[in-house]
Amino acid sequence: MLLEIKRILKMRLQLSVFIIAFSVLLPVYVQAQLQPDEEATIKVFEKASPAVVFIKNASLQWDGFSMYVYEVPQGAGSGFIWDDQGHIVTNFHVLYQADSIEVTLSDKKTYKATVVGVAPDYDLAVIKVDAPKDLFKSINLGSSKDLKVGQRALSIGNPFGLDCSLSTGVISALGRSMRSVGGREIHDVIQTDAAINPGNSGGPLLDSRGDLIGVSTMIYSPSGASAGVGFAIPVDVVKRVVPQLVKYGKLKKVGLDVVFVPDSIREQLGISGAMILQVQEGSGAEQAGLKGTQRNLYGNLIFGDIIVSVDNHHIENNEDILGYFDNKNSGDNVHIKFLRDANELETTIALEDL
Repeated sequence: MLLEIKRILKMRLQLSVFIIAFSVLLPVYVQAQLQPDEEATIKVFEKASPAVVFIKNASLQWDGFSMYVYEVPQGAGSGFIWDDQGHIVTNFHVLYQADSIEVTLSDKKTYKATVVGVAPDYDLAVIKVDAPKDLFKSINLGSSKDLKVGQRALSIGNPFGLDCSLSTGVISALGRSMRSVGGREIHDVIQTDAAINPGNSGGPLLDSRGDLIGVSTMIYSPSGASAGVGFAIPVDVVKRVVPQLVKYGKLKKVGLDVVFVPDSIREQLGISGAMILQVQEGSGAEQAGLKGTQRNLYGNLIFGDIIVSVDNHHIENNEDILGYFDNKNSGDNVHIKFLRDANELETTIALEDL
C-alpha cells in the first residue's frame, strides 16, 4: 500500500514538472511558429503605429430657445505625425466645417489642435498640437512613382472609432483619378483592397518596409463599409503639398493667370481644349498675345483662344491643363499651341504665381 502511494506521488510530481515546463516553453513555441511575413508585418505596425493619431471634430451650434451655444460632435478620422514640431497630416474632409478639433496621441491623451493649412483640391490638411516632443514619432516617407500592382499595402487608422487598427492587402491598381472636395481631379490615386472604413480617412498607407506610400482618403462601397475598393492619395503628391501647407499655410499654385470657360459650357459648344474666357491685364499670357472671349460691336461672341497642347501634352479640358501645371514652378517656361479662328498658333509663356 505504501509503495502504491509513493508511486502515485511520484507520477503526480512528474506531471507537475511537465506542466510547468510546458507552460514555460509554450510561448516560445508559439512565437517560433510566426512566419517571416507575419514578423515583418508586426515590426512595421509596432514602428509606425505610435505616429498614427485619432482625430475628432465638432461644430458649434446655437440653440435659439436657450440662447446657448453647444459643441456638437461632427465626425472622426485618422492622421499621422509629420515632424517633431507637432504637425499632423490628415484629409481635408476630416476637418471640413469643424469649429473644434481634438487629437488623441499614442499616450492615449487628447490634445486640442489648430489648423495650419488646407488643400481641398488634394483632400489634404495639416493641423498642429502642443504635446511632449517624445510623442512626435514620424513615419518614413517612401515614393509612389515606382509602386507595382500586387505589392503589399498596410493601412493603419481608426475605423469606426476603433483606435490604431491594422488592415493589410495589396495595391490593386495605380493611376486612378478621383474628384476632391474642392472639385478638382486628383490623379495617380492608389487603389488598394486593404480594408479602409469610415474613420480610416487621413491615416497612412504603408509598404512592406513601413514607408509611407499614400494617405487613405475614401472607399467605393454601396453600403458605406469596406468592399475591398479603397483609395489613397499618393505620397509623391503629399510630399509636394504638405511642406507648402506647413510653410505658407496654403498651397502655392502657378499658371497662366487666365480664366477658362467652364468645361460644362465648352462641352455644350462641342469644343475640345481649354478655352480662355479672360486674360488678366499685365500677365505673361497677355504679353504673349493670348486673347479671351469677347463681344464684337454687334454683340456677338468671339470665342477666346483654345489651348490644345502644352509642351506637347494634349489638352482635352481645363483639368488637363491645371493638372499639368501642378508639377511646375513659378518661372518655368511652357510651350503652348492654341487655336484662333481655326488656325493653330504657338507661343511660349513663363508660369506665374496665382
